[in-house]
Amino acid sequence: MKKSEHYLLGLKGEAIAKKFLLSRKYKILACNYACHFGEIDIIAKDKKVLCFIEIKTRASLDHGYPAEAVTSAKQKKIIKSAEMYLLQNNIEAEEYRFDVLEILYNKENENFSEINLIKDAFELQE
Repeated sequence: MKKSEHYLLGLKGEAIAKKFLLSRKYKILACNYACHFGEIDIIAKDKKVLCFIEIKTRASLDHGYPAEAVTSAKQKKIIKSAEMYLLQNNIEAEEYRFDVLEILYNKENENFSEINLIKDAFELQE
């Protein structure tokens, strides 16, 4: 897959992720939050829980499920970025979690064949 195709697939995935989360009553607080540690695709509230959500979209399972691309190195970047978000927004002692939203895109039908939200996909390691 060419880089531009990969980028466009990611944009489609992010759009469907927002719709998916909103349909489940999440309140989206930020999209593509970036700091010097990294980026968080979506920051949202699920009732009272603050969710840091990584979106992974794939057009096939040739390289495994999308969530498998969230390596421990990527998790560390997301955790550091989440800590920066909490600091910048004066948020403390709030319940939060790290989720992965994996999306499979069917190129033939040009639609999303599977959306899977993995709550508490990983956690802060001491």
